[in-house]
Order: sequence, then structure tokens, then C-alpha cells
Amino acid sequence: MRQAQDGDQAAYSTVLRAIMPTIRAMAKRRGIDETMVEDVVQETLMTIHRVRHTYDPARPMMPWIAAIVSSRSIDVLRRSGRLRHREIMNDQAVETAADPAAYEPIAAIETGNILGQMLNLLTERQRGLVEKVKLQEKSLEEAALENRMSVPAVKMALQRAYARMRQYGIR
Repeated sequence: MRQAQDGDQAAYSTVLRAIMPTIRAMAKRRGIDETMVEDVVQETLMTIHRVRHTYDPARPMMPWIAAIVSSRSIDVLRRSGRLRHREIMNDQAVETAADPAAYEPIAAIETGNILGQMLNLLTERQRGLVEKVKLQEKSLEEAALENRMSVPAVKMALQRAYARMRQYGIR
């Protein structure tokens, strides 16, 4: 991650690919339904991309990632309306109970920018909406206004964008 913070794209790609199984395992341990796990993974990766400069290389990376997964899991549950009916586990339990296999390095990792690959799968409008809502953290209302769309149309476009990324194996 230190190399990624210094601008090494290959190192950044390696880090993101290596932590994806861990993010999935953490989301599942938080009680996220299989149907929403990939949403948590996508949002976590985007958050890591946006805040990677805040990671302190002198500290362990997994607690930092666990905190981000926790926040994104809660966000996904809130948006789906399921938070009211779910108990959220504490972070320490998630960290200590994570699947050990999720921490193993991935054998053959492609180089390149994973986030860039994900965004390149999308239409220009979808890419713009994902960047506004997820990377710039604008509200759906702001994104709708800027794109001259209704809020339901923005929601539908975002859902299609996420589905397209999942369809092509970006998990």
C-alpha cells in the first residue's frame, strides 16, 4: 500500500485484487446478504481509492480496511431498508473471525488500475454517475440535477452500472 500511495499503479492493482476476498469475507461476517455483498465490495474499493492517502503504512492495514467495510456495509443496509432488521456485529469480532483463506495472496494478479477497469466497462453517463455518487460522494439529488435526470432514473442507471461490473467479473 505504501508503494500504491507513492503512485505505483501495479502495486495499487495488486493491493486491491489481494484484499477483495477479505472484503467479501468481512461483509458476509457482518450479515450482508449474498445479493448485496458485491455492492459492499464495490463501495469499499471506491472508498479505499478515494481515501488511500489516509492510510498510515506504519500501522496494520486490515483494521483500516475493516473499518471501511463496516461503514460501507451499514450504508448498503441503510439504503436497502434492511438495517432496521439486522444486528451489526462489532469490528473486533469481524477482524478475529475473518476467513483465514481470505488473507492469502492471489497467485496471478493482473496489472493495471482495477478501478479504471471497472469504470471503463460503463457508458459515459453511468461512469459519470458512479464517479459523482460514489467517488465525489454527491447525493442522488445532486447527481440527478447535474445530469438533468430524475432521482429514480439515477438509481436505475447506478444499479445497471453495478450489474454490468459484476457481469464482467469485477468483484
